[in-house]
Amino acid sequence: MQDFPHIYHVTATADSLENLSLTSAGLPVITSAAPKEFGGPGDKWSPETLLIAAVADCFVLTFRAIASASKLPWLTLTCAVEGCLDRQDGVPRFTAFDIVVVLEVPQDTNEGRALRLLEKAEKNCLITNSLVAPVKLQASIIINRDAESGQAS
Repeated sequence: MQDFPHIYHVTATADSLENLSLTSAGLPVITSAAPKEFGGPGDKWSPETLLIAAVADCFVLTFRAIASASKLPWLTLTCAVEGCLDRQDGVPRFTAFDIVVVLEVPQDTNEGRALRLLEKAEKNCLITNSLVAPVKLQASIIINRDAESGQAS
């Protein structure tokens, strides 16, 4: 990892109709639009869904790094995030993020340790640490009795 601070750049380019493109050097262009809730088409990524996706993505990548450093064998991780957008103090803002994760591990994995590492990932996710709204983690561990710990991700 590089030393901090890290600086990231994204450019949004739009026309007066609906087209909006998000670009960042070396990455594919993302087409974005307002969600249906704000009168948009509902068939493109929106700022709201991109934020929720960033929470899910960051959680998984943070867990992957922590699990690797801790030598925790695991098979799959599913992370579903729900964000609640509401009006608070007269302005719209996200008021809560619920993260529901299901971690599949080999049969001889210590469930308590796996759960602690999931909790550590939630506490160390830079995206959720940058948000004002509360974040709640609900974690489940699935023991795969057919998998040996040597098959770790």
